[in-house]
Amino acid sequence: MLKAVLGPILWAIWRPRVEGLHHVPDTGPAILASNHLAVFDSVFLPLVVKRHITFIAKEEYFSGTGFKGWLTRTFVAAVGAIPVDRAGGDAAHTSLGTGKRVLSEGRLFGIYPEGTRSPDGRLYRGKTGVARLALETGSRVVPVAMLNTGELQPIGKRLPRVGRARIKIGPPLDFGRYAGLVGDRTVERAVTDEVMDALRKLSGQDYVDEYAAKVKKKGRD
Repeated sequence: MLKAVLGPILWAIWRPRVEGLHHVPDTGPAILASNHLAVFDSVFLPLVVKRHITFIAKEEYFSGTGFKGWLTRTFVAAVGAIPVDRAGGDAAHTSLGTGKRVLSEGRLFGIYPEGTRSPDGRLYRGKTGVARLALETGSRVVPVAMLNTGELQPIGKRLPRVGRARIKIGPPLDFGRYAGLVGDRTVERAVTDEVMDALRKLSGQDYVDEYAAKVKKKGRD
């Protein structure tokens, strides 16, 4: 209901332009794997995809105070995000469990393989959770490139500037050839790297073979 109410308003403000929308299946499960440039990536994508997408979002987005906190909570709830405490040791397990449940119900699950927003606009090494989901559920992976959302909402800015958000969606990736190889680290890394390469080609970003979270940590040290 919130999406139905807020959707037209958000669309009028940011006028998202999308290429390749036909690659998102009309029915059945699929993993939408996206690069991650801004908090509002989880808002812009549901604006252009008619089907409901379930995302995982850090718990802080649901616990903000004041008007801005309420606005953030409303937006992330409206697009179907599920809160996860990333400080907990079982956060990754919880996220993957949620993804498997959503996919088993024939729905769309949104995931950011980098695990966090890019600190500088480049594309970073993907975590293998996306591969485990694809291999365990047999779901295809649809690569999604956010092209300019980091410019609309730079890091540290709570709400994005007014402008046209641009999104590019690529053909689904099928990893059925790896059926039965769940848990093989070499296979999971190969699947993840294939997803990241598809994102690199779609987005045009420079690729860094390092985890974004480690880069952020280095910046704080």
